[in-house]
Amino acid sequence: MWRLLALVVFAAVPAMAGDPYAFFDWDVSYVTAAPLGVKQQVIGINGKFPGPVVNITTNWNVVVNVLNDLDEPLLITWNGIQHRKNCWQDGVLGTNCPIPSGWNWTYEFQVKDQIGSFFYFPSTGLQRAAGGFGGIVVNNRGVIAVPFGRPDGDITILIGDWYNRNHTDLRKMLDEGKELGMPDGVLINGKGPYRYNDSLVPAGIEHETIDVHPGRTYRIRVHNVGTSTSLNFRIQGHNLLLVETEGSYTTQQNYSSLDVHVGQSYSFLLTTDQNASSDYYVVASARIVNESLWQRVTGVALLRYSNSGGPASGPLPDPPQDQYDKTLSMNQARSVRWNLSAGAARPNPQGSFRYSSINVTQAYLLRSAAPVEIGGKLRAALNGLSFVPPETPLRLADAYGVEGAYTLDFPERPPAPDAAPRVARSVINGTYRGFMELIFQNNDTRMQSYHVDGYAVFVVGMDYGEWTEASRSTYNKGDSVARSTVQVYPGAWTAALVSLDNVGFWNVRSQNLDSWYLGQEVYVRVVNPEDGANKTEMAVPRNALYCGQLHKYQKEQTPHHKAAAAAAVRPLAVRRQIVALVMLVVGALVFAS
Repeated sequence: MWRLLALVVFAAVPAMAGDPYAFFDWDVSYVTAAPLGVKQQVIGINGKFPGPVVNITTNWNVVVNVLNDLDEPLLITWNGIQHRKNCWQDGVLGTNCPIPSGWNWTYEFQVKDQIGSFFYFPSTGLQRAAGGFGGIVVNNRGVIAVPFGRPDGDITILIGDWYNRNHTDLRKMLDEGKELGMPDGVLINGKGPYRYNDSLVPAGIEHETIDVHPGRTYRIRVHNVGTSTSLNFRIQGHNLLLVETEGSYTTQQNYSSLDVHVGQSYSFLLTTDQNASSDYYVVASARIVNESLWQRVTGVALLRYSNSGGPASGPLPDPPQDQYDKTLSMNQARSVRWNLSAGAARPNPQGSFRYSSINVTQAYLLRSAAPVEIGGKLRAALNGLSFVPPETPLRLADAYGVEGAYTLDFPERPPAPDAAPRVARSVINGTYRGFMELIFQNNDTRMQSYHVDGYAVFVVGMDYGEWTEASRSTYNKGDSVARSTVQVYPGAWTAALVSLDNVGFWNVRSQNLDSWYLGQEVYVRVVNPEDGANKTEMAVPRNALYCGQLHKYQKEQTPHHKAAAAAAVRPLAVRRQIVALVMLVVGALVFAS
């Protein structure tokens, strides 16, 4: 009997003792800052802008208690974190009621079977244009091999275009049918450009300095957290060895610069092998625009060796010289390939998942175009439908049987050219364990990027012109990289394949904040009809917020309840770990006897 008890104990322990908890308490509030020399209201976390890096490890449980000290509702989304079986934590309006001003809410999720570089940001009302973002590092477990040597340091770099106007002013512009126009600059880790040019950069702007030591190797994680501008990232005098993007290890290639589109994340190995006669420029400059008119939209930081001979000076390193060659950036994107032999979160190689051998069960061609007026308002659409954010989150409406919250009639193909666009709350009905093809057709003149929550998608193809059935013959069926945000060039298409093995409602959106705000998004509903016991999807969280048609279930938060809610999760998690540890010790004693 003791032997049997010991076996039961050991069977139970890994699921509990093997998955640690990481706790974070965030006060999200406005902070006064002047990153481009103009005082404005930005969104900080615990008084800091940008927010802290969330440094965790595969399979850890993450508990983030968020106090909303803004004057408007708030949600935090976790760009690239898949929330297996748990779309309740995704932090978008299709799955969550926003946290009211003055309230707190606690996210609790597991980074199940993931590694890599991601970021978080506020997802509603153009708030990301004001900050509230930060990096996420998901480290490999110690038992899993990494396809490169241990770096001497790990550095997060957040790049993004920036406006001197507050996000509320930008929102008003869009509501009035105006375009946001050219940004005022580019920030690197929340700071403005180093004064490399007296006529382009005014005096008194604080810049970022990245300190390194000579003869070492650093992992640099670069995230484009901006509003709508693709950026070319480069470090003067240094190569960037690409090793990972959004949770996938890549084939290792050197780049002198790389285009990072809105919402994308890459990590590089940087070897500090230069003579350090001076500091080196770190540059993020606007791409896929008329760069001669966008010179001011350039972020500049400094890479400073510990033995540096002095400050950087002179011109910036050149951007790609492709004003008359629109294929250069696309060919660079095609060159990012999956490392088939490397493991990721698990020991088996990434390439053991042979996506090319799976039959496609659903295919959607999603066409976007420039915003148009619908019902007297400027709107953006996919397949002629401009999504209207729900009063009642779609997943919550499903759980409580609320009728009319959405329709399941999203078209598989774009409408006829003469069909008038309209507003709708139409959802893609995904088949659980099906294999979906998503083709993004960008008929706008601007660069776009699209994100798929809950999954990594295989980017199998991209090209200029209109996608046709014959385009499938050009797909990469061997080593397409798996990622969550894909770029779509103006007048071009990008195709992606995704295995629908994660139950829930999952947001597919334009990462360009103006297009997203104006309705360029859709949700994919993935339901397991055979699951009646929450095996493939977690139940509604006990702390769920209720709004819209379900607001009657919401209890008012008082200061006492806020503190109690924040304090309740941590002891429960700690108790789980203590119980697991006790079971582990008991099991060991039993076997020893």
